[in-house]
Amino acid sequence: MHKINIPEEALKQGSHLYNRLAGATTALVVIDLQNVFMLPGMPLEVSLARAIVPQVNRLAGAVRDAGGTVVWVQMTSDGNFDGWSRWYDRAPPEHRDEVHRLLQRGEHGHALHAELDVQRNDLKIEKTRYSAFIQGSSGLDRALRARGIDTVVVVGTLTNVCCESTARDAMMLNYKTIMVSDATATLSDEVHNATLANILGFFGDVRSTDELIAEFAASDRKAAAS
Repeated sequence: MHKINIPEEALKQGSHLYNRLAGATTALVVIDLQNVFMLPGMPLEVSLARAIVPQVNRLAGAVRDAGGTVVWVQMTSDGNFDGWSRWYDRAPPEHRDEVHRLLQRGEHGHALHAELDVQRNDLKIEKTRYSAFIQGSSGLDRALRARGIDTVVVVGTLTNVCCESTARDAMMLNYKTIMVSDATATLSDEVHNATLANILGFFGDVRSTDELIAEFAASDRKAAAS
């Protein structure tokens, strides 16, 4: 996993911004933990993404136990280069066609990683852009609002691309937004930590898996006592 090293000034700005989490109005949004990003030898492999699977599964269980929603978001090629040709322009030419194919529905690369604890009542959402919330990318915002969700916990890969894009847009759509430091992954510690600092500075909170699970447990105890 990444070695977390967030600057002190960033921690002062946003850390523990949201200390009371209501399980029923919280969604764990799992970004792009698909084979194309996780399996060894895949053209878009993020090796550190395999290390966060236990944390993601623990969080998914805690959110379900608290009455919240778990959403598995999958990056999906819609079979049309024209709709987002700039993304394909950036792909290495030797991998462009392969990536385009692997991200199509039904392909092995598009599937969620086998070690993820995906349950029958969880939501699965496909997106066609880095952000799951940007207009036209997916039905995530509509699905969450239908469930009364006001808090979004973002995990997955890449920290600085699809996770950050989704977290930024969630905040701008007025969701309380939390990124999980040890349940997101990218290609280097430096980039990972820079993203966490940016989220803390402007877009939401950053917490660890243990902190969030403890927060859900504390909320459950308060609810039971009342």
